[in-house]
Amino acid sequence: MKLSAELQQALDAVADAPSDAAGARRAIGMLDLTSLNDDDADAAVEALCARADTSAGPVAAVCVWPRFVATARKALDGGPIRIATVVNFPSGEADAASVVAETRAAIADGAHEIDVVLPYRAYINGARTQPVALLKACREACGDKALMKVILESGQFSDADLLGWASRDAIAAGADFLKTSTGKTQPAATLDAAAVMLDSIYESGKPVGFKAAGGIRDAAEAAMFLALADHLLGEGWATPQTFRFGASSLLDALLDTAGFGGASAAPAAGY
Repeated sequence: MKLSAELQQALDAVADAPSDAAGARRAIGMLDLTSLNDDDADAAVEALCARADTSAGPVAAVCVWPRFVATARKALDGGPIRIATVVNFPSGEADAASVVAETRAAIADGAHEIDVVLPYRAYINGARTQPVALLKACREACGDKALMKVILESGQFSDADLLGWASRDAIAAGADFLKTSTGKTQPAATLDAAAVMLDSIYESGKPVGFKAAGGIRDAAEAAMFLALADHLLGEGWATPQTFRFGASSLLDALLDTAGFGGASAAPAAGY
């Protein structure tokens, strides 16, 4: 992905971002602790929720399959940790009616945040009307009851300009967050894609957040994503209300860097 000179300079500026205890503690509070394995069961989701309230404080949210939202709600028992789930996931090829039905059911079960996959294959192949219409339908289903985080599957975009258009279209359709990836395709989250998406958020002037998800497993890499957000959107912009990491195995690395030691073992097939 070829970036503009300005965005390349931003990447160069954060290449040596320090990874320290304070940064790791900051990142823990921005984590969507995720389990989206094919073999997930209630016990695994309950264990995930137990891990989410860490010795360094709670993560921002847990992210689980729609069928486990009610399980997570019971396990978290009304605490501060939010519940996110995924729709149109991971292929991005469901129809709008199915996405709306799944979104409404998840919210009824207790979801606070809906991570919806843009129909990215159609979008990359030149369609815009259907993908944008699906996002608008999901936005309407979310209403004021849930955030809508749009997964662009950024690793499938080879052209930075097209990723920028997808970002802008998602924002125009009502996205509360732009999210890089499902974690089910490669490459997943990259700094190049993050730069394009964060720049699109800046240009929009709207209160839209950013979520880096897929393949981020160590504190040093997390530090670079946070430094990039600070560089492009200003110190203090990135908070749990505007910035998230979607990951499972990242938590133990952050806890270790923050000086709290490792937590319980991450799920075997991390996100």
